[in-house]
Amino acid sequence: MLSHLILGASSGLYLGDMLFIAISFIILMALIAVVAWNPITKMMGERADKIANDIDSAQKSRQEANDLADQRRDALSHSRTEASGIVADAKQSGEKQRATIVADAQNEATQYKQNARKDIEQERQDALKNVQSDVADISVEIASKIIKKQLDPEGQQALINSYIEGLGKHES
Repeated sequence: MLSHLILGASSGLYLGDMLFIAISFIILMALIAVVAWNPITKMMGERADKIANDIDSAQKSRQEANDLADQRRDALSHSRTEASGIVADAKQSGEKQRATIVADAQNEATQYKQNARKDIEQERQDALKNVQSDVADISVEIASKIIKKQLDPEGQQALINSYIEGLGKHES
């Protein structure tokens, strides 16, 4: 041990100084352990807890953001599907209305044609009755005049011409 002391003496440290430093170090460590170690470890634990909570909170926020993004994507997809359905329904409804309008127009046109044909036929029948009545009246009149007088060819021609002129007056 003497050699150690001599070594220590040669470097300029004495055994007393060494003991003093060692005891001071042990006391300092004991004081740090008693006074500062618990608050430091508590502070470090709180810091570790805060970091862990911040990480958990960040992960939770990220998960919520992802969930919200998924919900928005689903809502957008649903909205697009619904819009497509509405457009398809509107097209189908428009086609039905168009078909109904066309069918109604065709039915109405057919009804007008039938009514026009009936009216034309009725007018034709009325005209035929009038013509037959007029022809019968004229025939009776001609026959009665012929019976009343016997005409020569010139007189017959004059009589026919006068009746033809009379026809024009009856029609107007």
